Amino acid sequence: MTEQNQQPQEHIESVRARRRAQNQKKDPNAPFVREKLTLPNGHNKLLLHSCCAPCSGEVMEAIHASGIEFTIYFYNPNIHPLKEYLIRKEENIRFAEKWNIPFIDLDDDYENDRKEWFKKAKGMEWEPERGIRCTMCFDMRFEKAAEYAHNNGFPVFTSCLGISRWKDMNQINDCGHRAAAKFDDVVYWDYNWRKGGGSQRMIEISKRERFYQQEYCGCVYSLRDSNKWRLETGRERIEIGKLYYSPD
Repeated sequence: MTEQNQQPQEHIESVRARRRAQNQKKDPNAPFVREKLTLPNGHNKLLLHSCCAPCSGEVMEAIHASGIEFTIYFYNPNIHPLKEYLIRKEENIRFAEKWNIPFIDLDDDYENDRKEWFKKAKGMEWEPERGIRCTMCFDMRFEKAAEYAHNNGFPVFTSCLGISRWKDMNQINDCGHRAAAKFDDVVYWDYNWRKGGGSQRMIEISKRERFYQQEYCGCVYSLRDSNKWRLETGRERIEIGKLYYSPD
């Protein structure tokens, strides 16, 4: 066997997946073939931190199609105001129930957790998106997820946050690994949910399911900054609970 033929199996599978994706681009009517996902270290039980239905839809379908046992974990005290928070959570529950996926709601003490979030954000009120305030926010949520994974027999946890192109994937992954490092029996799965058209399928699923379409990241400061930009560009302020995806 020549050195050229001695390619790692993982590399060969990546080439095959890329070729399938290229073929799909050539033929828009070709059936979509998903990559079969595998968890780190041969595990098959996963805790998925979810922030909302649009971000988690594609991630859930990809994990489910790979036969991985998983549970959704909702802990997002950053989301403001309460009306927005409840809509995002209810939409996430609706989609989880459709797929019969267990849903863990750990925001049972939302008001106190929200106070703790504001306390941690003090002094960072004017930090930009993807800045240190976002790092604090990811750390807070992921530390809680890693702790739950440790206490409830989940060897792996991940998050759907990274599928959004509005987010810094490296920032998210760093926070995930840092949270998992606090426990010897938990690892963070830093899979790139955007690759292979994941971000586009996120939108397609959101339209198919008619998910609520949030118009800002989630916290009061992102709402403030989004509305500031809208007013400066002649657009109306965000109206909570108004906009939903449509198939058109």
